[in-house]
Amino acid sequence: MLSVFLLILLLVIQGKKPEEVLSEIYPNSKIEIKNIAISDSQAEKVKELSGIKIENRLVTFYLVKVNSKIKAYAYVDIHIVRTHPEVVLYVLNERGEIELIQILSFKEPPEYMADDNWLRYLKGKTIGKDLLRLRRDVPNMTGATLTSKAITDNARKIIALWKVIFEEVK
Repeated sequence: MLSVFLLILLLVIQGKKPEEVLSEIYPNSKIEIKNIAISDSQAEKVKELSGIKIENRLVTFYLVKVNSKIKAYAYVDIHIVRTHPEVVLYVLNERGEIELIQILSFKEPPEYMADDNWLRYLKGKTIGKDLLRLRRDVPNMTGATLTSKAITDNARKIIALWKVIFEEVK
């Protein structure tokens, strides 16, 4: 798994910083970077909620604030789709539902990349008793199963992280 430093370096090299992307999506907002160390019990809870093991115990969320109130939470995830990395920005609203997903970098062949229409299937999704699953809650992308699985699985992980870190604090 790539460290936070390598993630930021990768995004800077490509000319895309998460703060810049978020400022375009939410004009007149303030972006606050929050680095959080995940405890063993929190990591277990995330795995229980999402079915995904947390590799890094240091996670970074971007808090989008408008008039000092949190409007959205964002998380940048790097994962391998087939053999190459994909960098995805996940944005959750204040209720922990997916607001939007944006691909920041995709190194696989373009025909395997998720398009905006498919990404919109995830809007409003969250996790609860029934986990967010590909082919059950979200349709598969024909010819891009690995991409759709990676994005859906990581959406569950990020929502679970949000629940463990932010929802329990409220």
